[in-house]
Amino acid sequence: MATLSDIKRRITSIRSTQKITSAMKMVSAAKLRRAQDAIESARPYAQRMRETLEEVGSAEANHPLFEQREEKNHVEVVVITSDRGLAGAYNSQVIKATQLLVKSRRSESSKVSLTIVGKKASDYFKGPRGIDVSSSRPVGPKVTYLEAKRVAAGLIARFESGEVDEVVVVHNEFLSMMTQPVKIVPLLPFVPPQENPGEGGKKEDRAPYEVEPNAEKLLSALVPKAVEVELFRALLENQAGEHAARMTAMENATKNTEELIEKLTLEYNRARQAAITSELVEIITGAQAQE
Repeated sequence: MATLSDIKRRITSIRSTQKITSAMKMVSAAKLRRAQDAIESARPYAQRMRETLEEVGSAEANHPLFEQREEKNHVEVVVITSDRGLAGAYNSQVIKATQLLVKSRRSESSKVSLTIVGKKASDYFKGPRGIDVSSSRPVGPKVTYLEAKRVAAGLIARFESGEVDEVVVVHNEFLSMMTQPVKIVPLLPFVPPQENPGEGGKKEDRAPYEVEPNAEKLLSALVPKAVEVELFRALLENQAGEHAARMTAMENATKNTEELIEKLTLEYNRARQAAITSELVEIITGAQAQE
């Protein structure tokens, strides 16, 4: 049976943990607001970029990043997780989805490899998992467009050279505080939406683009930029989802510490009352013996 000092020590330790989880919740809440603003600003830009490419591509212009290859001998999977844990099942669900995707694509292609962004996925897949890792890097304290551009440049170069036949991105999508589902997005070959009216109404109601000097030159600048934007958006989705998941996890942890402290306090009071009762019994017994 635990002594009073043991119970008191446990209560003190749990209260210290409670302060940490409460502080982490407040930090995540502050970071989430900024991350949410960033992803809400990036989504319309990415969507409009795709719609622009659809309009320009309607002139039957061609681009190497549009090439659909029948035989996908090498599939590259871009895995995006966070650098830190304490976010519930946020990272593990991406890792699980990646493993299932690799297993299914191996039956269709001869090789599947990973481009990892985030220490959690990097730490997991660097072990003996039987999956090739092309490159890995941390997300960093803040998502930047320059980092997305660097990752996209490497993927584009490998796709254009024929080393990679398809690129797929696996990441969490931020929908709400409680919902961050895993999303699997084809990145290369880049395919603009074919039937998505967007904000401009029906497709036939849009004003046609006048492309100058020609569609090919415009696509040569727009398509790589669109790939970069899509990857940047995925990183922002991951960042916002991470803070939301950690905030929820720390809130649940704080509630659990409160329940545990309440339980241990009750146990402490009962043990203290039992000790006082035992002392009183001993005093009364000793007094009666002297009579």
